[in-house]
Amino acid sequence: MSDSPQSPPGARADDTRRQGAALAAARVFAPLDVPETRDGALRKVGVELEFGGLGEADVAKAVQGRFGGKIVLDGLVWCVETDEGVFEIYLDTALGKDASVGSLTAKARDLGRSVVPLELVAPPLAPDKLGLLQAVATDLRRLGAEGTEAGLLRGYGMHLNIAARSMQARDIIPVLRAYTFLEDWLRGAETIDLSRRMLPFVDPYPRGFVTHMAQDPPATMEGLATLYLRHNPTRNRGLDLLPILATWNEAMLRRMLGNEKIGARPAFHYRLPDCRIDEQDWTIALEWNRWRLLEKVAAAPDVLDALAAGWVRYFEQWTTVRGDWRAWSGALLAEHGFREGRE
Repeated sequence: MSDSPQSPPGARADDTRRQGAALAAARVFAPLDVPETRDGALRKVGVELEFGGLGEADVAKAVQGRFGGKIVLDGLVWCVETDEGVFEIYLDTALGKDASVGSLTAKARDLGRSVVPLELVAPPLAPDKLGLLQAVATDLRRLGAEGTEAGLLRGYGMHLNIAARSMQARDIIPVLRAYTFLEDWLRGAETIDLSRRMLPFVDPYPRGFVTHMAQDPPATMEGLATLYLRHNPTRNRGLDLLPILATWNEAMLRRMLGNEKIGARPAFHYRLPDCRIDEQDWTIALEWNRWRLLEKVAAAPDVLDALAAGWVRYFEQWTTVRGDWRAWSGALLAEHGFREGRE
């Protein structure tokens, strides 16, 4: 909305400064408040970007241009072997990256490019290397990469895999609760594309699960696993906890979920954000900083308690809708200084 004719020049200048500050903040990869695991290792983050419009070779060259290394073709997967680890680029078909060259004809793969994304999977990176990955994303945008709004069925996402501080309940449950209570607010802040809302890949947590996390949160990893798997027997959640649970007790997970494809890793699998790589103002840092906000809330027991109590009151009022909760939880964040100017 443009300034009205009555707006004083000073107000317009203040608005411009605030907008400029917000854009600048969206490009800064601030460190985590707790940057190391309990064992003293750096908490790294893996990033997965889904997009269209480019071929694997172009993406591999863009990665090599920023990270160096050697490009290697391994079956259908293009790899860039760098000092930071191996980057993988592949067409995200139902067959997955493990498909053989003979399992897809060239014609079928070319047809698939119109509806399924390429996936760029970065190795776990130190947070101070994320700016270099952003440079790759910017290079890909300039080459013609297409983001999630390029087509109706292009529900392209960006996933962050943030190393957990430990596999202990005290380091997992508060973060999960913070996300659980703030998921609706995040979905409003993220402006998730309609195509991704329609697809099942980032379904919200069920209300019953949120209520349980508010009224009677588990105190142990076993209790968490039992509760989580009862309500979320799928990886298709905005925050997928299955990799952590598989790391903690894969045998239990397999008993309950069978052979569902789950990669065990001690990291929060944050799947909610869109990949808007073709938009000039979109950055990986914007989503990274939203995750940092979650961890800040998780480290504030008084805020978690207020969110839990607020959810219980909301849940008991059957005339409310999820939009009411999004507005209320956002207002609470602002009250405690967590909102950082974002809606």
